[in-house]
Amino acid sequence: MSFTHDDVQRIIQLLNTSHFDELHLEADGIKLDLRRNGAGAAPLAASVSSAPTRSVDVAAPAPAALPSVSSAASGAGASSVAGLLDVRAPMLGVFYRSPKPGADPFVAPGVKVKPDTVIGIIEVMKLMNSVAAEVSGEVVEVLAKDGDLVEYDQVLMRVRATQG
Repeated sequence: MSFTHDDVQRIIQLLNTSHFDELHLEADGIKLDLRRNGAGAAPLAASVSSAPTRSVDVAAPAPAALPSVSSAASGAGASSVAGLLDVRAPMLGVFYRSPKPGADPFVAPGVKVKPDTVIGIIEVMKLMNSVAAEVSGEVVEVLAKDGDLVEYDQVLMRVRATQG
């Protein structure tokens, strides 16, 4: 196993969105140490080494301020588009619109959803996590494409709310 630059960037993003301050990963002779300085306001520094004398330093931007608890607790919220609700990503990862490659998507524009309707899957470190609509209504727009890397709280789709 070897870490590519993209792998390291994804791991840094995962740490930035977590509550952890440090991550130590060792696999097949490669050691990855990530450490967040201070209370998370400073940039995250990473060093990757395959030998004791070689290391690469990578700096990532400081993590963005976390949303308030009320918006973090709900995957759907008011949209910038009047009359619509945003369905947001509950975590960072790769978004999939269908249960497997080549299958029909879970939902599409015009489909009615309920709060427990699965609208997609987010893959994080080879774990598949179902994403529920969390609102009742009709899907109006799907913003995230199949295979997109989505950020925490990114708008995945917009729903016109209905009662029930």
